[in-house]
Amino acid sequence: MDWFFRFMSNKKQDRSKNLIEESLDEIVALCKRRGFVYPGSEIYGGLASTFDYGPYGVELLRNLKNEWWRAFVQTRSDVVGLDSGILLHPMVWKASGHVDNFNDPLFDCKNCKSRFRVDKFYEEQFKIDSSKLSFNDIVNIYNEKQKDGTLVCPVCGSKDFTEPRQFNLMFETYMGAAKGSDIKVYLRPETAQGIFINFKNVVDTCRVRVPFGIAQIGKSFRNEITARQFIFRTREFEQMEMEFFCKPGTQKEWFDYWVDFCFNWLKSLGLKEENLRIRQHSKEELAFYSENTVDLEFKFPFGWGELWGIASRTDYDLRQHINFSKKNLEYVDPDTKEHYVPYVIEPALGVNRLFLAVLSNGYFVENAGTKEQRTVLKLHPKLAPVKAGIFPLVKKDGLPEIAEKIYQELISYFPVEIDVSGSIGKRYYRQDELGTPYCITVDYETKENQTVTIRERDSTEQIRISIDKILSFLQEKILR
Repeated sequence: MDWFFRFMSNKKQDRSKNLIEESLDEIVALCKRRGFVYPGSEIYGGLASTFDYGPYGVELLRNLKNEWWRAFVQTRSDVVGLDSGILLHPMVWKASGHVDNFNDPLFDCKNCKSRFRVDKFYEEQFKIDSSKLSFNDIVNIYNEKQKDGTLVCPVCGSKDFTEPRQFNLMFETYMGAAKGSDIKVYLRPETAQGIFINFKNVVDTCRVRVPFGIAQIGKSFRNEITARQFIFRTREFEQMEMEFFCKPGTQKEWFDYWVDFCFNWLKSLGLKEENLRIRQHSKEELAFYSENTVDLEFKFPFGWGELWGIASRTDYDLRQHINFSKKNLEYVDPDTKEHYVPYVIEPALGVNRLFLAVLSNGYFVENAGTKEQRTVLKLHPKLAPVKAGIFPLVKKDGLPEIAEKIYQELISYFPVEIDVSGSIGKRYYRQDELGTPYCITVDYETKENQTVTIRERDSTEQIRISIDKILSFLQEKILR
């Protein structure tokens, strides 16, 4: 299947491995096998680079979004929420520069019709740093490689390519009730512009004062030329984005603050610090509107990749919307009566990339190649899709009824599962692959003294506690 990427690597000699340094295929297989991620439109042969999130995947996504919202909005007095539309007036994208400038260079192999993003092609085939290349540079390199015969299609081996051309990444559609009256609109390629065009609405209605932020979680769409690496780069994705408005002259202080805040938040999810790094953009890399940009990168199985972009966007966006809309979006300080257009710090995080980072960070195979081999997702308990599995030792003698009663008592507080099928060992291993932090076993001793066995996922250590202490035990361990 074309969605199932293979990165074959040499097997380690040790019997325990963390797949953060191994191939992606095992993580992808787990996602399908355990209901985290399915290939999109699978019964029709699939649709390239589209995915559906299964029952456990959607719970993990929800937990990630809830944690972000709690840290960036709910527990702060200086950030408010928003949910702007996917379809915006087309002039929004003219003002933002997306209509004229949101392009990637592409070319096609004339023989097999494969399409490539040219700058990434140069990186992979010729080890050229494409971050500083202009479109003219890309064309010049193309001409050089055509002359010396080194431009070769990696799919079919042909040397016959179309010339590089610019490709706009926005999806187009049309809005209108009658033919001929429709207008061209775009599926938003980012959530940020919906925040900027609502800046005045929020200031006028919510009693906020600069410095403050507006945050939202929502879907965005980009017609990527080469969407790849499982869910890392897809054409439909979800963003958790915040625009923090500050007084000109204070932006450096706030930029540094948000870089530290975001980095520490990632660590609070259990991401290992050795798998995280901060990469400063060079002057040549910076977007024309950006004063400063860093990427918080994660070490994925395929290498380091951008997880979170944090940019100091100056006042570019608000001024563009002032110029195009002819509306006054200046901020008036209620104390000093000073008028100014705020500067903006933007931390923009991809939910789907964070999802993949969390899985990659937590995926372990213990005792590989032995009878005791165990695959386990070592997720932070607050992120785990299921908090506890409940197992009656056997399907008789009243044990299932006791397990059901425990399940009913816990389900109002946590997502828990009851499982009566298969051996206890197989039921443990299934929950290990789901990242479930605790498993509760009801056995014959339970009938005698009202105690159960609780097994901890990572250590596999077991303790016995009374049934009436289960809820408080889980609350202490999971909510801390």
